[in-house]
Amino acid sequence: MPAKTAIHFDGLDLTYRNLWDQIQQTSSSLQVTKGDRVAWLGYNSPQMLVLLFALARLGAILVPLNWRLTAAEHRSILEDCKPKWIFSDADFAAHAGSLGVPVGKPGKNSGAEGSDSDDVLIVYTSGTTGKPKGAVLTQSALLCNGLNSIHAHDLTRSDHILTALPMFHVGGLNNQTLPALQAGASVTLHRRFDPAQWLSDVARRRPTISLLVPATLQAVISHPAWPSTDLSSLKMMNAGSMVVPDSLILAFHARGIPVGQIYGCTETAPIAVVLLKEDAARKLGSAGKPAPHCEVKLVENEIWVRGPNVMRAYWNDPAATAAALTVDGWFKTGDLARIDADGYYWIIGRSKDVIISGGENIYPAELENVLADCPAIAEAAVIGVDDPKWGEAACACIVRKASIDEQEVLDLFRDRLARFKHPRRVVFLESLPRNAMGKVQKPELKRLVAGA
Repeated sequence: MPAKTAIHFDGLDLTYRNLWDQIQQTSSSLQVTKGDRVAWLGYNSPQMLVLLFALARLGAILVPLNWRLTAAEHRSILEDCKPKWIFSDADFAAHAGSLGVPVGKPGKNSGAEGSDSDDVLIVYTSGTTGKPKGAVLTQSALLCNGLNSIHAHDLTRSDHILTALPMFHVGGLNNQTLPALQAGASVTLHRRFDPAQWLSDVARRRPTISLLVPATLQAVISHPAWPSTDLSSLKMMNAGSMVVPDSLILAFHARGIPVGQIYGCTETAPIAVVLLKEDAARKLGSAGKPAPHCEVKLVENEIWVRGPNVMRAYWNDPAATAAALTVDGWFKTGDLARIDADGYYWIIGRSKDVIISGGENIYPAELENVLADCPAIAEAAVIGVDDPKWGEAACACIVRKASIDEQEVLDLFRDRLARFKHPRRVVFLESLPRNAMGKVQKPELKRLVAGA
């Protein structure tokens, strides 16, 4: 086992012995005490995983930063969690150095020891108010999520995982990557997603399992090499999204590869409901059944989740925590579903005001806050609209107070929000539809935009 490949990255193999040696070396030289936060900014790399495991040994906490965000967005997150250090890869060294947090350096640690109950990960997700919220996951949450993943993928030490999704999200980090190491399997790790590289490595490195979201599934299927690539090593694919178009699933089924699904969110680590490969064809489009190490129920059609995989709290935000978690531990996801006669969950919508574009969450409030600062705009609302490439995209609906055109609206977001959050469409209206209480009626707004 020590000589087995744990991670293959950039053409090099890192054995389990190599991985353990690097974790020991890093944990002995980290100047942190129990509970300290340490930020990471970079593309996927073994360095991030080594840092996570080293911090866990010391009872400290990793804060992975989404490299797609702007410096302003990063500073907002760092001001909230106040990390002691920031580490980065070479690509983001200059950016990390500009964020006002000391860059990590070797030193002597406190000798603290971590335990299962310690916080180990804070993953930020923007809230419906536009303020980022940090979901705090404990070491035991990651362990139990790993067990849920082992169940979802029938994961054993003989498996080989191909990870291409970003590990600053729980999807890329916790759906398969950490569980694979927990199970003693091997991981081929891509620095970032590229459909040509994904197809090439499926054929060349022969992984047994991989995970994609709808936008990356579409990119793979649309690539010229898709028809000729040998995919026979894959025992299954998994799709990590609330709703995956049937056409994307059927494209893999036509190649003899079952596509399971995982439903969850950052706050559930994320695995809560899983569709196993043996049910992939029979229950195509379903999210599946509750994972074994958590409970799931519907309350007025809203999905609630309880279990050791659920976040402990939102960092530094007791009000948001109280709103999301009941006193007896149920997390209210804000997502809507139904259960069929066989006990399978089917996602039917979202009660939260969120747009999912290419696997990234976009909260309209963030964009609406930017638009509200513009004196030429009388009122504005942001909705999600269908997008052939990203599945869904943001659309800014504007009522003018003074002259402003589409490009000027789009320019408002430059350097304030990450590019993926920017509207891909701007619609100018005479007024926004509102109910008797004055609240914008977004379903009606979507109907107006669809007919515009």
